[in-house]
Amino acid sequence: MEADVIVIGAGAAGLTAARKLAALGARVTIVEARDRAGGRVWTQPSTRAATPVELGAEFIHGPAPQTLALLRDAGGAAVDTADEAWIQDCAGRLETEDDDEFLDAARLFDDARNLEPDESVEHYLKRFEGGAPAPAAVAAARAFVEGFDAADPAIASARAIAGEWASGTDSRSARPLGGYGRLFERLRDACVAGGVRILYDTIVRSVEWRARSVAVKCERANESQTLRARAAVVTLPVGVLRRGSAGGVAFDPALPPNKRRALELLEMGHAVRVGLWFETPFWECVAGQRYRDAAFFRPHVGTFGAYWTQLPVRSELVVAWAGGPRAVALRGTSREERIERALCEFGDLIGDAARARAQFAAGFTHDWSADSFAQGAYSYVAVGGNDARAALAAPLEATLFFAGEASAGGGEGGTVNGAMASGERAAAEAAGVV
Repeated sequence: MEADVIVIGAGAAGLTAARKLAALGARVTIVEARDRAGGRVWTQPSTRAATPVELGAEFIHGPAPQTLALLRDAGGAAVDTADEAWIQDCAGRLETEDDDEFLDAARLFDDARNLEPDESVEHYLKRFEGGAPAPAAVAAARAFVEGFDAADPAIASARAIAGEWASGTDSRSARPLGGYGRLFERLRDACVAGGVRILYDTIVRSVEWRARSVAVKCERANESQTLRARAAVVTLPVGVLRRGSAGGVAFDPALPPNKRRALELLEMGHAVRVGLWFETPFWECVAGQRYRDAAFFRPHVGTFGAYWTQLPVRSELVVAWAGGPRAVALRGTSREERIERALCEFGDLIGDAARARAQFAAGFTHDWSADSFAQGAYSYVAVGGNDARAALAAPLEATLFFAGEASAGGGEGGTVNGAMASGERAAAEAAGVV
């Protein structure tokens, strides 16, 4: 056998699992379809400023112990995001956002934690329309589900959203100073130093498995090869796993019904992000420096549901974000069209489209749903799927072990730290049989 364990995917979960297994003395091979490590973490370095463009994960959510430990190991630091936000009203005016808006929205879900039977967010929120809570709280709750969770309110589980919001994962939002890139370089280098073999540009086509025996059939440079091991750690995104043999990965024997059911109840959130580089942070000077300390802008209508700056780090970069249905509406648009829409709408939003156009320097964008190796940005739970993450995480016959943000518990699904924690968990499970 080429290895004791084959890890499928070199994202946060796969690298974390491989590092731990190697430290425990296992021979590990990582198979990665991309030409780089990181998966849905994808940092684009910039010579323009200290802040890079993140085309994937950008924030650190909640306590995030694994992420912060890696950050310290890499010699980095976390910087809490600034919180001044401006929201556009129905008349198109930007006003400062009430600090309690998220709390008011979250309180709507207090009674949903034990909801039986489960309901969609959209169905659940209808009970508040025209009632005691301010309409703004209902609108904010829907916007947070679409934007923060990249979810469709008509599909997302109200019970699962309530549990996530109550978990503390959303209690803090920070960024790794200088971006995630340095962390994942450190994680990758630790794997290599531990003897982990990483095969890039290698696409897994099938996994044949029996008790304590795995054959992973791959394609690399149009050539087929089969890798064998005692066990495999599968960190593929839900969107890829759900495709099965239809353009995804075939399992032989097929995944059992409980695993397939879990995949049916986990959806991939759709997200499109655009990074806009300007010559200067010109928006700080607009309207008598009204937006000098603005961290977030939330439009009432438009292609993108949010724009954010890099504050407290002052930078020439603004990020445009479309999540959930807004991202779906962008499906099929070109890179140039997405950048153009973000630029035009941001300029209109702050009331100085001409200056935005004049100051624009460069744009970066990525549509994760159009990414064949991701099939979406990150996972969320559909109605009735409150046990789906745990079911996905469960090992199969001490041979197949599952990790990735979709299998994370504790309200950390969809986060980098959730992916890392799941990698550690899967590695500990696999270490017991190799």
